[in-house]
Amino acid sequence: MNTETSGLAGKHAVVTGGGSGIGAATAEALVRAGARVTLMGRDAARLAAQRDALNALSLSGTAGDIACIAVDVTQEVAVAAAFEQAGSVDILINNAGQAQAAPFAQTDIALWQRMLDVNLTGVFLCTRAVLPGMLERGYGRIVNVASTAGQTGYAYVAAYCAAKHGVIGLTRALALEVATKGVTVNAVCPGYTETELLRASLDQITSKTSRSEEEARRILLRNNPQQRFVAPEEVANAALWLCMPGSAAITGQSISVSGGEVT
Repeated sequence: MNTETSGLAGKHAVVTGGGSGIGAATAEALVRAGARVTLMGRDAARLAAQRDALNALSLSGTAGDIACIAVDVTQEVAVAAAFEQAGSVDILINNAGQAQAAPFAQTDIALWQRMLDVNLTGVFLCTRAVLPGMLERGYGRIVNVASTAGQTGYAYVAAYCAAKHGVIGLTRALALEVATKGVTVNAVCPGYTETELLRASLDQITSKTSRSEEEARRILLRNNPQQRFVAPEEVANAALWLCMPGSAAITGQSISVSGGEVT
């Protein structure tokens, strides 16, 4: 059996925001590497559909290799209950997130808090749920899906940028705290990726500026050296690498997956 299909055999991974986009692609990569995966997210129907698709890839082919648990990662009590149900976790992919644009002067406290809650507090709550068990066993992999917005600034998404900068700060601090405990903590930072979030960004540009979708795409790609959007599978491959046995020396890093936009 090769490394692609056995490197994570016996490991249990939880992927938040696992019903679509980067989360779904990462869950598939983990399954292909032999992991047992639990999908978490708010949309139970979407999670169930993704679970059914992933069960077809399961190494053993038995029901239960892929599980799904509906949960809002911003709710402390609900998160604790979800991870209690999930059981022991070896790998955590903190992928759940949301982006919403607004000029700073029009960013009200509700928008500000919503961006912090889903993009930063959710990472905190889920990590807090799994860390004690990882420390007890002396093994764990935590990968936070941040964004190039956490490495640089973008206009009109101040709240989102602040939250993603916070994710990278949390990643670095926690990595140092657990560096000798067998637990690694890293972040992957996608640029604009072909997901529903990108679709929403394109729709917002076209609706507010009367530009065509092609023009909107050019606007978003103007600072990308490769002049293309990232595929979810490319982000998933970076996350998977950070979970594999050979990545034990990699911790506290924020790895840009952005076609060279951030170096």
